[in-house]
Amino acid sequence: MAMQELWKNKLRTFLSLFGITIGIFCIIGVLATVGSLERNIQNEVKSLGTNTIYLDKWDYSAGGGPDYPWWRYVNRPVPKYDEMKQIAERTPDALYVAFRIKAVDEVQYGSNTLSNINLYGISEDFENIQPIEIINGRYVSDAEFDRGSNSVVVGITIAEKLFGTADVAIGKEISTRGKKLQIIGVIKKQGKQMIGGWDFDQSIIIPYKFARNLMNELKADAVIIIQGRENITSKVLKDELTGTVRAIHKLTPTKEQDFALNDINDFSDAISSAFVSLNIGGWAIAGLSLIVGMFGVANIMFVSVRERTSQIGLKKAIGAKSYVILAEFLLESAFLCIIGGLIGLTLVFLLTQILTSLLDFPVYVSANNMVLAIVVCIIVGIVAGFIPARQAARMDPVVAIRSK
Repeated sequence: MAMQELWKNKLRTFLSLFGITIGIFCIIGVLATVGSLERNIQNEVKSLGTNTIYLDKWDYSAGGGPDYPWWRYVNRPVPKYDEMKQIAERTPDALYVAFRIKAVDEVQYGSNTLSNINLYGISEDFENIQPIEIINGRYVSDAEFDRGSNSVVVGITIAEKLFGTADVAIGKEISTRGKKLQIIGVIKKQGKQMIGGWDFDQSIIIPYKFARNLMNELKADAVIIIQGRENITSKVLKDELTGTVRAIHKLTPTKEQDFALNDINDFSDAISSAFVSLNIGGWAIAGLSLIVGMFGVANIMFVSVRERTSQIGLKKAIGAKSYVILAEFLLESAFLCIIGGLIGLTLVFLLTQILTSLLDFPVYVSANNMVLAIVVCIIVGIVAGFIPARQAARMDPVVAIRSK
């Protein structure tokens, strides 16, 4: 009966459910986009290493506070390769310890030159902390690390721009900063990253002992990366490393730290907190359109009750209970909102397909969001239709039958 009533007044039904459609489209669209964005950024953060601490002279979260002078960071000592070995020996809870230096420069092959290429000089354990998937050739061997070989692996973007295709890159020699590098492997495509990350597509991985001939280690953004054992939390690892590094730097108990221990998990927590605020803002904005749609549904239900007053009186006269009349109109109101919600979900699905094709990460509607949309529609339908339904349920049958 509810379906028949809605179908008899197609234009009125469409105009009524259009507000609900826009409301659900806004809410689920915001949740889907923000949720997909958060998932992508969290994956990028996790790519920096799980249960991992970055030892650097810089505090990535500005943990020193606004009153901590920047020149103190500048004057801090740069992490050194020898300190990596000492940390590995003195920190039982450290599973892997790696050293990394970095420079950004040009790379040449014949007459082709690429700019803004990341040159990473790394130690052996780097690949254990940050897995690198090779699609052509192989990764750097332990022997090549030990002797400081010029064997390198390159990002797929570099291989394609220099050689046309990654398949022919293996064995080729490229040059940078006056040194020859022999390509032994090509890294699988990673795609663009929103927060920076390693950007392996435009990077060259070089054994540290060779890379130190290419760059000044004191000016090469050196960091020591420590990954804890599986049963050790990053907080416990950080506390242990604090004591270890203070001992290595020979700091007395009264001296402040001259280093920073940056926990990747802290970044993940900060991102989650930021996206909670974004979701609340999205709900607030989208909720306004949903409220407008709710008033539209309530208005059309009042009209529907008025048009069917005599029918209501007749039903009550032949024995229909008040709760039956109430349920009938609430069902009609909820059904109207569910139809609007389904149309809204369809529009959101189309939006996700467009955004996925335009952006470098997938945007999707989760099952939880779809269930949430239906639940919201039912609640909105019940709230919007309750007063008109209650009015219908409380009608006097004699008065209702006489009405025109």
